[in-house]
Amino acid sequence: MSEKVEFVGKVAAIFYQNPANFYKVLLVSIEATTADFRESEIVATGSFGDVQEEEGYRFVGELVDHPKYGVQLKVDSYQKAQPTSASGVISYLSSDKFPGIGKKTAETIVNALGDDAIEQILDNPDLLDTITQLNAKKRRVILETLRLNHGMDQIIVGLTKYGFGSQLSFAIYQKYRNQALEIIEENPYQLVEDIDGIGFKKADGIAEQLGIGATSNARMRAAILHQIIQATVQSGDTYVPAKRLLEQSISLLETSRPVEMNPQQVADCVIELIEEGKLQQQDTNIYDNRLYFAEWGIATSLHRLMNRKKTIQYDDKKVTKTLKKIEKNLGISYGPSQKEAIIEAIHSPFFILTGGPGTGKTTVINGIVQLFAELNDLDLDPASYTDETFPVLLAAPTGRAAKRMNETTGLPSGTIHRLLGLNGREQATTSLPPKELEGGLLIVDELSMVDTWLANTLFKAISTNMQVILVGDKDQLPSVGPGQVMHDLLKIAQFPKKELTEIYRQGVESTIIPLAHEIKDGSLPANFQINQPDRSFFPCQAHQIEPIIAKIVEKAKAKGFTAQDIQILAPMYRGVAGIDALNNMMQQIFNPNDGRKKEVRYKETAYRIGDKVLQLVNAPEDNVFNGDMGVIVGITYAKDSEDKVDELHIQFDANEVSYRRNDWHKITLAYCCSIHKSQGSEFKMVILPMVHQYSRMLQRNLLYTAVTRSKEMLILLGEYDSYQRCVQVESHLRLTTLVERIQEVAGYTKEQMNQLDQTEQALYTDEPFEKVKTTRDVPNKDEKKQAPDMPKDSRLTLTAILEQTIDPMIGMEGIRPQDFVSQT
Repeated sequence: MSEKVEFVGKVAAIFYQNPANFYKVLLVSIEATTADFRESEIVATGSFGDVQEEEGYRFVGELVDHPKYGVQLKVDSYQKAQPTSASGVISYLSSDKFPGIGKKTAETIVNALGDDAIEQILDNPDLLDTITQLNAKKRRVILETLRLNHGMDQIIVGLTKYGFGSQLSFAIYQKYRNQALEIIEENPYQLVEDIDGIGFKKADGIAEQLGIGATSNARMRAAILHQIIQATVQSGDTYVPAKRLLEQSISLLETSRPVEMNPQQVADCVIELIEEGKLQQQDTNIYDNRLYFAEWGIATSLHRLMNRKKTIQYDDKKVTKTLKKIEKNLGISYGPSQKEAIIEAIHSPFFILTGGPGTGKTTVINGIVQLFAELNDLDLDPASYTDETFPVLLAAPTGRAAKRMNETTGLPSGTIHRLLGLNGREQATTSLPPKELEGGLLIVDELSMVDTWLANTLFKAISTNMQVILVGDKDQLPSVGPGQVMHDLLKIAQFPKKELTEIYRQGVESTIIPLAHEIKDGSLPANFQINQPDRSFFPCQAHQIEPIIAKIVEKAKAKGFTAQDIQILAPMYRGVAGIDALNNMMQQIFNPNDGRKKEVRYKETAYRIGDKVLQLVNAPEDNVFNGDMGVIVGITYAKDSEDKVDELHIQFDANEVSYRRNDWHKITLAYCCSIHKSQGSEFKMVILPMVHQYSRMLQRNLLYTAVTRSKEMLILLGEYDSYQRCVQVESHLRLTTLVERIQEVAGYTKEQMNQLDQTEQALYTDEPFEKVKTTRDVPNKDEKKQAPDMPKDSRLTLTAILEQTIDPMIGMEGIRPQDFVSQT
């Protein structure tokens, strides 16, 4: 039933409304309709503004036959059923909605403006000034009430006509308020810059409807800004070479509309954006603002932490004696490298600990914590403190990694996002004030997972006199977000660090940890294809992956393994050996529907009570974070819910969270998950397929990360040469300039350091860009020297970019760090 129909009637009841995204479920008492519908009431669903019960509205949409709730109206657009006659308008304006406006005043307005007085006032509020009987207060009452009851509704209606869903409509309205439609119609590409989640092609489609030409300046600017963000997110780089950005932007413009672009015009737009401070330039590389200043922010924060005024001074003899006492109390004996790491860390304001599986990182973390407590005479009983005063802070990027820290240390721990009070979407904003962390010692595990955005916010929040220990495995996959923070920090010679290499956690017959270390070193062991007590290899092709895993899992299930014990890891979602197919197969083994189980469907996935699910986004308000795994423990059908909407109830450890249907995009089945999503977790049994289907993902750090997720048993299957290709192919290092930033900042004076930090803060506010000087780069000591073979004409032109003859210090003559800060 796709034919558009119209219903006119009053809202009899609002069954459900989500203030976060405008979605509502209404019961409408029908007065008139163009549809062949004989009932007196109908349920209407969609995105609505401030609709009121007992108010009349005109709804346009399509009838849909819901399998459980019958025929409903899915609303595309609506408008308030405004009075159309003079008497109706007078009655409306003199109603209780407009305090202080009586019938005589309403008649005066209608006599002056006519039957369409409401529309005229909304379009041109100055018309109220022509009615001399209205004082300023009454004019304000009329205008504010009309905007409240009509303005927001009209904006939502206008946005739905452009195809925006409820969440994006809400975001647009929050940003622009009553100017939303006006701004979009004037420059729809502004949405690309201002609204997270709106890409270039969506804005370009609106622009084409509005008649904006394919070669307009606004269109090229929007494409460039969109492309630089997409390029960094997809590649993990923190900048894009100018030539590549130019080529990719032109490609985006020409694929969105079949119009050939002039490369020089696009290059001119890049220059324009740099001059305005919307992009940053260093040499012939172009940066998105947030990543550019995040790298500088990390550098300034680390310089501050490394140069703390209050030095750490522990007597060496006391440290040695205390460490022996800890060994005795814990009943352990630290190895030489572990002891060196603990002692060096306790003397360092900032320390990096790295090592592969089984090398004792957790043992060293415990040793550092115990030694710190003993030397500072601290009680580590959490009951003795509030959350805000506990002297040792433990954090990790994911909930599961944080939970492992808690299990191994017995101390409170949490995600970095929770520690900082973040929701995971802050990199899309520009006004996040960092929360200052208080305590004596901070230990952050799984550092390899921390991207540039998060690292900047974390390091800025650390108080200067806090000791900081960063822990991770340098050979694991880099962060999902841009940057390679751990890799870059390890390259700074001045930072105290220790790599643990000796393997401690290894049973007599354990082969998983030695396998991981051989993979790290670029080879497979000679016995790779020979089954071992704790690992097996099954040679097969891609189309055999699913049936072979099914047999393996069935046997494991018969031996008592649960869905929580077994984790399949795969690099890709699509295909016969992809995550989606393997999830469906595993669901049929562990949680089939015998016809008696509650079940709901979302897109192509069925969810049942007992299903293992994965959280895909951070939700700190529910204490659930990206990568957390849970189990569906309940399903409430809409017919049984007061809100008339389906709900899933999911148990995450000791935390139960309810998800309404419009939040189901935040979860997915977790019997099989990506290797990236598994970071920070460990599983009793890992099943790992590798086939040519994954060709573009076959890399050493991917295989290494997957293998190190297994605690007890590892099942490998697929093509042997795919595993060989993994160990032979090292992933390309990402393009970053964090190392250079740290080195440059270390040479600045304290005054220059503070000014540079102020510059970053200025660009993270809602103040206009004009308040910060727009010449973009931080100089080095050779900045005034002309590069030897550079042409005198050093304009950033298309030819200069393509031939790479542009002076890398273009426009930087005489520029100092101080020039980045407004002097007003």
